[in-house]
Amino acid sequence: MRIARFSSSRTAGGEPRYGLVELAADGGDHADSIAVINGDPLAGPVNLTGEIVPLSEARLLSPVIPRSKVVGVGRNFAAHAAELGNEVPTTPMTFFKPNTAVIGPGEAIVHPPYSQQVSFEGELAVVIGRICKEVPIERVPEVIFGYTIGNDVTARDLQGPDKQWSRAKGSDTFCPLGPWIITHLDLEEAGNLSVTTTLDGEVKQSGNTAQMVHDIPALVAYISSFTTLLPGDVILTGTPEGVGPMTPGQTVSVEIEGIGTLTNPVVGDGPASTDESHNEAGDSK
Repeated sequence: MRIARFSSSRTAGGEPRYGLVELAADGGDHADSIAVINGDPLAGPVNLTGEIVPLSEARLLSPVIPRSKVVGVGRNFAAHAAELGNEVPTTPMTFFKPNTAVIGPGEAIVHPPYSQQVSFEGELAVVIGRICKEVPIERVPEVIFGYTIGNDVTARDLQGPDKQWSRAKGSDTFCPLGPWIITHLDLEEAGNLSVTTTLDGEVKQSGNTAQMVHDIPALVAYISSFTTLLPGDVILTGTPEGVGPMTPGQTVSVEIEGIGTLTNPVVGDGPASTDESHNEAGDSK
């Protein structure tokens, strides 16, 4: 299933709702539409309401607002670590992004004035479906609700000077998610998906989740060993090589095979041009 969170003119006050997305390729009776469900599928049982909203009339929102956290994983693709002059860590390198960084498809990534090098990082995102702690690798499938697409936006020039990544990774709008959550992929399928990032239509990243240093079961087991995961928490699994800067006026898209495409414009009063020499101290992801 594709589960979307959306708003539309049909909803009083424009309140977000959830629904099941049907595309033309599915061959169903309601192509390119959303079958509305009541409630939040991450919070409890839901039912179809019988209402069908054309996809063209819906504004897709982030499919999940993490209840507590987004956990990022750094340097989980060897080629990406190498392109920034970093070693691949023996255990997963993790960091947190606040849920206030989350935006949805089509929403603007704001280039802040305190950075001169804001970069894209296209990633597969794992959505947690139940409260869990110290999950054994063999039980990881039980705690995954589904998968979506993430863009781990990074102020690259702040990582070294700041010595920690709160601003570099956690600024407002630095975690686009979407366009929906896919729930039917198993771990084997999720572990072999192409990841492509384009900037103004030009391919910048082209990789595959099979290239992860630490695979999805290992990541969930490791992260849950030190922090309790809650329904709706998101794990960003790392990015392939090819990361680079983006500036106001540009558009970035992340496409993951079998899921869809997440597209966001870049806006703001940041610098008109970037300085690629700002990757200081070798302390970046």
